[in-house]
Amino acid sequence: MPDITVTTLVVLCLAAGAAGWIDAVVGGGGLLLLPALLLGLPHVPAAHILGTNKAVAIVGTSGAAVAYARKAPVKVGTALRIGLAALAGSMTGAFFAAGISSEVLRPVIMVVLLAVAAFVMLRPRFGRAPEDGAAPPVTRARTVTAIVLVGGGIGLYDGLFGPGTGTFLVLALTAVLHLDLVTASANAKIVNVCTNCGALAMFAYQGNVMWQLAGLMAVFNLAGGLVGARMALSRGTEFVRGVLLVVVFSLVAKLAFDQWNA
Repeated sequence: MPDITVTTLVVLCLAAGAAGWIDAVVGGGGLLLLPALLLGLPHVPAAHILGTNKAVAIVGTSGAAVAYARKAPVKVGTALRIGLAALAGSMTGAFFAAGISSEVLRPVIMVVLLAVAAFVMLRPRFGRAPEDGAAPPVTRARTVTAIVLVGGGIGLYDGLFGPGTGTFLVLALTAVLHLDLVTASANAKIVNVCTNCGALAMFAYQGNVMWQLAGLMAVFNLAGGLVGARMALSRGTEFVRGVLLVVVFSLVAKLAFDQWNA
């Protein structure tokens, strides 16, 4: 573990807890955790920051996935198939990432996110469970679409660029598989575990994980993830909807800031 002050360590642990909470509710915890690591450890190589970030995040995501699986109607088989497609997509995206300019991608993603926010606000029924309790049937074609486009497509985006992947997963699963936002968050966690496993394995193989720091932060991330999952399950879709909009606008603001300073 690098030589860091107690104050920095406390701030990083609190950031890990908050990121776990955000990730469990609607995804996007990396918007907080990764910048916190970069600011708190300015002299640590970026690869070590990224590897440690994954080692922390996978613990909270796994805990949230288990918490959701106990209470929410998670289709583990479908989620795992989407997760494997996302893993393949993220590996492909990472392979081509060096040739892609983030300055080109940022404005595109900002426009997409603003369109998503407008859609969610203008469609108040989006992501709510059907009033009669019977969701529309999910056809085989929709399942294949979820595996190829949601898994492969968002996985590719994750490898190329990354920010907001969890949020995109929740929105896409809601739209394609007719899930309510709480159930979509539950299934998205399993997909996230799959992609995080692949990334962490690569970072660990390359020796780019600060295991002692990651282990300490992971405890807080797990606690935040468990609290977030329970709050989402108990408070329902409207709570998740509100957090979703906050995360989307925060992501747009961060991308705009990055673009401005590029």
